[in-house]
Amino acid sequence: MHKKVVVLGGGTGMSYLLRGLKEFPLDITAIITVSDNGRSTGKLRREFNTPAVGDIRKVITNLSGTDEPIKKMMSYRFETSSDLNGHAVGNLILTSMLDITGSLKESIACLSKLLDVKHKVLPISEDSNLTLMGKDINGNIIEGEEEITKSHKKFERIYYKEEPKVLDEVLTSIEEADLIIFSMGSLYTSILPNIICSEVKESLNKAKAPIMYLCNAVTQPGETDNYSVGDHVELLNKYLDAKKIDVVIASNTKIDKKIAKKYETEEQKDLVKIDYGKINKLNVELIESDLIVVEDNTLRHNSIKLSSIIFSYLMR
Repeated sequence: MHKKVVVLGGGTGMSYLLRGLKEFPLDITAIITVSDNGRSTGKLRREFNTPAVGDIRKVITNLSGTDEPIKKMMSYRFETSSDLNGHAVGNLILTSMLDITGSLKESIACLSKLLDVKHKVLPISEDSNLTLMGKDINGNIIEGEEEITKSHKKFERIYYKEEPKVLDEVLTSIEEADLIIFSMGSLYTSILPNIICSEVKESLNKAKAPIMYLCNAVTQPGETDNYSVGDHVELLNKYLDAKKIDVVIASNTKIDKKIAKKYETEEQKDLVKIDYGKINKLNVELIESDLIVVEDNTLRHNSIKLSSIIFSYLMR
């Protein structure tokens, strides 16, 4: 019987991780935040009063066992002067399925079957009006996930406008897991939207599985400027209840100076440094490895290598 792994997150980082993790003999449940209100997803939320589907589409596509052209179709965005402009095909399919079934969970199950997905994908909630809020360090309140990302502010608190009703399957999956993973991705808009739910915190407290955090390779402008690996862990622990992060995986790859400079100047992003002293004080196990590769002048985690480390940890 395969070990049960629950991955919480959203966005590109999580979908990239799952591309590698699906190659290992594991029973994966991907739990996705649904508070995004930008781009195609935001337009569909406003027009059809639905939860966010964009991150779900990315995850389903990366877990899919179908042919590459089908995966490319799911991610294809229309470029036109009509109302279709900017919409991803997969987002439209999920929204139409939601209209047919009346349930995002059922819509995901239908699309997963169509695209030969062997693992479970769950939205954190079916709430259609889920709104992420942020209070910055100057006391300003910012409403909406997209607005939080674009503000480039440091935040004192991230919370929901209204407490979401978390799916029962999400809570059961967490409590029955052999390993709980917080994926790499935006702390404020991909990871925290899952763990700030009070019901999720309760399930994490009940869970016997260790919590593993996959640390980001670079900082995010405004949000995590100058953050070390230990700072990332400390922030996440601040939002958790009794149960804290047990193990963190971080990259120690030596990045080419030209690439690092490009990130610093063009994107205002710095490499996340490993601070051994702070990690030790937080009582967190550190697993470090050469994990970063450069694809099209962009830093990415080596998905297979990262996944093999996760699998090895589970098989101890």
